[in-house]
Amino acid sequence: MHQKPVSNSFLAILMFSLFSVNAFAHYQADGTAMQGRWDLTIEKDGKQLPSWLEVQHSGSHTFIGRFVYAFGSARPVAEIKFAKNHFSFSIPPQWEPGNANMDFEGEFEGDHLKGTMVYTDGKKYPFTGVKAPSLKRETAVQWGSPINLIGKSDMNEWMAMGSNQWTVTNGVLTSAKSGSNLMTKKTFDDFKLHVEFRYPKGSNSGVYLRGRYEVQIVDSKGMEPWNDEFSAVYGFLPANEMVAKDAGEWQTYDITLVGRIVTVVANGKTVISLATIPGITGGAIDSKEGEPGPIMIQGDHGPIEFRNIVITPAK
Repeated sequence: MHQKPVSNSFLAILMFSLFSVNAFAHYQADGTAMQGRWDLTIEKDGKQLPSWLEVQHSGSHTFIGRFVYAFGSARPVAEIKFAKNHFSFSIPPQWEPGNANMDFEGEFEGDHLKGTMVYTDGKKYPFTGVKAPSLKRETAVQWGSPINLIGKSDMNEWMAMGSNQWTVTNGVLTSAKSGSNLMTKKTFDDFKLHVEFRYPKGSNSGVYLRGRYEVQIVDSKGMEPWNDEFSAVYGFLPANEMVAKDAGEWQTYDITLVGRIVTVVANGKTVISLATIPGITGGAIDSKEGEPGPIMIQGDHGPIEFRNIVITPAK
């Protein structure tokens, strides 16, 4: 039987299809290799700014994510683009000055990545990153002895992260106005933490676990329990109900942190139960999630009082 010769146009279509399939497979493989969570450090104006990135697939070939900058909450990344081991993404400003996007691009290899950020002012800054540790615990935690972190009239367990506006009177630790944050001199790994606090109407503070994960303190009575309201792990984990009391009343958090697993009991009710904290929150002291860290309390968002801060570390 006589066969018609294959046309040049048919060959072109076939070659293009094969190229597209190979390109798609390579694109998909590149994105898959970078899936997961990354602890970032941005070098900006002589400072090391802790940040965080999560990469996940959406459908068969699109990759999306979440990003945490040095301040603010976790924000979505609509698309992360890949070409071999190169990646790029862009996000609109949140609390940053100006209206320009923040643009990121870099390269990844194994458990490390590096690249540059173009900030909202148009200046370029380098960053590096490592795969975030799982922090999974293989054995049950054994608890040590409780430590009272507030003396009757002293702050011996604490140090201010700047000019100190904090005072202690009759066991009450007070920041009468916005100023420096405060963190413990000791660092901790896994622990149970009891905190009592009181704020005036409209004020805002937070307790940072290991200095990296903020449990939000804010005047939220009557609000929906969003991930930036009372007793939330800021930007990530909302409370399952709003249990905030009126401003001016003493309130309590009982928090257990083991690896990434957190339970928050607010005013006697369990509002977050055995949930996974994905990564650092805005305002973290660093992005070294595998290391112990201090308890840090926020003093730069308004007046706040604390008493009976007691930590029970793991043995």
